[in-house]
Amino acid sequence: MTKTDSARQEDETLLSLSLRQPPANIEAEQALLGALLTNNRAYDRVSDFLAGAHFASQVNGRLYDAIARRIENGQLADPVTLRAELENSGILSDVGGMAYLGKLLTSMVGIINAGDYGRAIHDAWIRRQLIDIGEGVVNNAFGATSDLSGPDQIAAGEEALFRLATEKGQDGGFVVFDRALASAIATAEQAFKNEGHVSGLTSGLRDFDKKTGGLHPSDLLILAGRPAMGKTALATKIAFSAARALMQDAEDKGPGVQPKGAVAIFSLEMSAEQLAARILSEQSEVSSERIRRGDIGQKEFDRFVRVSRELARLPLVIDDTPAISLSAMRTRCRRLKRTKGLSLVVVDYLQLMRPSVGTRPESRVLEISMITQGLKAIAKELEVPVIALSQLSRQVESREDKRPMLSDLRESGSIEQDADAVMFVYRDEYYLQQRMPKETAFDSMDKYSAALDDWQRKMGLVHNKAELILEKQRHGPTGTVHLYFEGEYTRFTDLDTVHEDPRH
Repeated sequence: MTKTDSARQEDETLLSLSLRQPPANIEAEQALLGALLTNNRAYDRVSDFLAGAHFASQVNGRLYDAIARRIENGQLADPVTLRAELENSGILSDVGGMAYLGKLLTSMVGIINAGDYGRAIHDAWIRRQLIDIGEGVVNNAFGATSDLSGPDQIAAGEEALFRLATEKGQDGGFVVFDRALASAIATAEQAFKNEGHVSGLTSGLRDFDKKTGGLHPSDLLILAGRPAMGKTALATKIAFSAARALMQDAEDKGPGVQPKGAVAIFSLEMSAEQLAARILSEQSEVSSERIRRGDIGQKEFDRFVRVSRELARLPLVIDDTPAISLSAMRTRCRRLKRTKGLSLVVVDYLQLMRPSVGTRPESRVLEISMITQGLKAIAKELEVPVIALSQLSRQVESREDKRPMLSDLRESGSIEQDADAVMFVYRDEYYLQQRMPKETAFDSMDKYSAALDDWQRKMGLVHNKAELILEKQRHGPTGTVHLYFEGEYTRFTDLDTVHEDPRH
């Protein structure tokens, strides 16, 4: 083959590619419309996934929507009842007027086949969307949008594909109130059936679940506290408990059933290994300090190994990328949702995050505002609860009562506004420990002994006790949940203050 022949063949190939028509199945569209006009019950077989926007022919799409409106209003949709609307709107003016309906009736299919034809129409629409997304990716790569870097273009392409995969073309809009009521009733029914009356994902903390109903999809929860209060330990406890509940639910449904979603922890401060060691310490009841030193006996090591095997099965994933950007976090959550499912996101902690790539906030306050708004958007888009840890300002330390308040949140305006719930972890024992009397501060041993006795009495009252202060909750009451804290294992559990009489 000569060079000229090769070039000519290449030109012909490029020409044939450029002349290709987008996927469409006009015959299926016409056959389905004919079936709908003949028997409105065919609509039940396609209504849950098909919309007028999915039709390649604009005329057919508008006709489908007109038919759907009448059927959903409980009215008959046929050539006679539709005549006035179609003539006034001019929908059929470009295809021969009302005679077009006669053509549709002659190409109708049976009601049994309506679902197959609807899926063929929908499949062609998906293919057209993929072509549009692909063209956008190619054009951006060639420099159509010069301010987007390569990684940003990957994120944009993934976002478009994720939206297509999850929404299937169903754009957001008004929800009819009876559907909203049905959803609310379903949630209440789930809470009624579940042990403990928890409608959301369990936190593993009995009293917290009673106050909140568990962790609910689309909610952004802020967990804040001063250093050494146990924010990470508490968030890890909640993440572990949720993952274990997801695994247990899957096992209850039968062997081989996979959990319906994973729990994702974004650990910006601790490494994945450190976080895993903390969970292992808590569950095996071997202190993390002794684990690091190797100061454990054979029995403890055996328990350590057994627990680690059990934990390895949990649907729990850790991303320890430091200073991760909001856009990268969103992309990774979408990918996880698409591949394994996603049930909960934990971020430790939000002040270490960066806003989306390409944004340049003018101040730190605006930057934190963009991050919290982005985390709330992730919660709503992926329909999962997001728990974000937050630092508190130092003004807490200057008060006599060091229990945190909403105003103590760093860059608090947007955090408080965007969050569905704000809670603070507080341990009085930590502060009281620092106020241990010193003998040199007293002029007599009697005074020192009295002060020491009083300090020990107070320490006894707060020893191993913690407070989870629910300062804001959109969907329920606020208040304080009392917890038990074991510093050796950095473990939070329920605090039992009332015990049943064993004689009853």
